[in-house]
Amino acid sequence: MNVKFEELPEDSRIWVYQSNRRFSEEEISEISIELEGFLESWTSHAKPIRSAFQIKYNRFIFIAVDKDFETSGCSIDSSVSFIQSLEKKYKVDLLDKMNVAYKTDNEIGFASLADFKNLLKNKSINEDTIVFNNLVSNIFEYNSNWETSIKNSWHSRFL
Repeated sequence: MNVKFEELPEDSRIWVYQSNRRFSEEEISEISIELEGFLESWTSHAKPIRSAFQIKYNRFIFIAVDKDFETSGCSIDSSVSFIQSLEKKYKVDLLDKMNVAYKTDNEIGFASLADFKNLLKNKSINEDTIVFNNLVSNIFEYNSNWETSIKNSWHSRFL
């Protein structure tokens, strides 16, 4: 059961999928249609899951689930399979958690964790650089702590 993202409560569970490249506007339209279709038919133990999606900066896909609607291991597996199908179709990485996205001059940068450490070391970015905390687990955390400075995120361990 696909609903508007804004209709979900703040304690709704959220998953963040970060692309290793920017999606084109055409791809965003196609992916949105595919997400709508997937969420509309997404079930857990044959019961619809109240869920929503959002795409930001042409690079991040968010899937959120109302916590009052049960998800199972099988339903989560089906969402991961869906994301893997997007990876294949659009030739992107969405599940690689060893990459970091950051914002400089209103542009989104993207680096492997090793390269990110070097950017800090070389002072190409600093503690005030905005990073994306893809470890957020619910909509409240997403709204309050997804975009944050390096010094206020888990990324600070590399300072």
